[in-house]
Amino acid sequence: MFIDSVVISVASGKGGDGIVHMHREKYRPKGGPDGGDGGRGGDVILKVNPTLNTLNRFHYNQKFAAQAGKNGGPSNRSGKSADDLIIEVPPGTIVYNDETAELIGDLVNPDQTLIVVKGGRGGRGNQHFATSRNQMPLTAERGEPGEELTIRLELKLIADVGLVGLPNAGKSSILAATTNATPKIAAYPFTTLEPNLGVVQLDLDTTMVMADIPGLIEGASEGIGLGFEFLRHIQRTRILIHVLDGLSGDVYSDYQDINAELDMFDERLGNLPQIVVLNKMDLPDVEAKYEELKARFSAEGVELMPISAVTHLNLRELMWKAWHRLQELPTEPVEVELPVYRSEEDPNAFEIEQVEDGWVVTGKRIERAAAMTYFDQPGSVRRFQKFMAGIGVDKALRKAGIKEGESVFVADWELTWQD
Repeated sequence: MFIDSVVISVASGKGGDGIVHMHREKYRPKGGPDGGDGGRGGDVILKVNPTLNTLNRFHYNQKFAAQAGKNGGPSNRSGKSADDLIIEVPPGTIVYNDETAELIGDLVNPDQTLIVVKGGRGGRGNQHFATSRNQMPLTAERGEPGEELTIRLELKLIADVGLVGLPNAGKSSILAATTNATPKIAAYPFTTLEPNLGVVQLDLDTTMVMADIPGLIEGASEGIGLGFEFLRHIQRTRILIHVLDGLSGDVYSDYQDINAELDMFDERLGNLPQIVVLNKMDLPDVEAKYEELKARFSAEGVELMPISAVTHLNLRELMWKAWHRLQELPTEPVEVELPVYRSEEDPNAFEIEQVEDGWVVTGKRIERAAAMTYFDQPGSVRRFQKFMAGIGVDKALRKAGIKEGESVFVADWELTWQD
């Protein structure tokens, strides 16, 4: 089974908690705060493995989570940071935010990496909260929560040469005859329902990758049949071998139809160099009309090359011709900006809603701050209260009409309002 589009869930690791601890040793009963910091949570990183060419592994595992950082310790010992979770993907993988359809990254080159969710930072121990007025602080931070994201991976196969043509034109037979690929072959349309890759070994030092693209039909560029899925896989090929069925009733019309579909889907595809071949020359009916077809194509400035996938007529010459055409093309390095995913919304934004039991406050930053607060430590609670006032939550609650003693809910925590 070939899988070229999957949806997976990724979660980075939570940061380790900082701790409250006072240094104690003989003759130093009041050694001061020495609570260590928590370690950083692990990132989730996609990395290109050039030996992969499918997304099949994600069919059985669709949830990935990095480890949390370790908690801090006494004597200013910081907790160990978690290892990043590396998820290997094949070259040609495009990454989208599945909820917003936003493009996150485009992974093309070997060993390229993309951080899709960053691990939470470790919470600070009480050593960081000592001041001249408070030399024994009972304040620390919990680790920052990790991020969660649902992403969609789409694979665009990367090949030097793409075989295109109508169903049953003989593309799979050509691939099987010239490479180590073993595609399914039969004498009926749409035998190939998934792309096949093969390596053409011209000699010990000369190879190229060739893709057999499932047969196109009229309307493929509009999504008819499996058009979109098929066309996507030839967007990165550098040249095309256009295979024509010699038994077709109108070979030149077939040639025009395929080119029209390519051009409508992606203008670049329509402009790719093509080697046009007439297959099934081993059949007398096809051989009889070759000269006439050759003249027709020649009048349009197109060279028609006769081949037979069955008898291997001119197949080696075709492969060398494709390789030489590749050498004539300029190398186009793929430069892809790989951003770390960040929400575009204002992190300080929040919303207030009155419910039967009190008031619910939601917002990315305030929920993060609540998750990092030790609510059983008075100093940590005061810091959280100052934070709420600093981003305007206090003012907004007063304006909304909150009363003394009413409950305020932030994520999983319930607070009591006091003026």
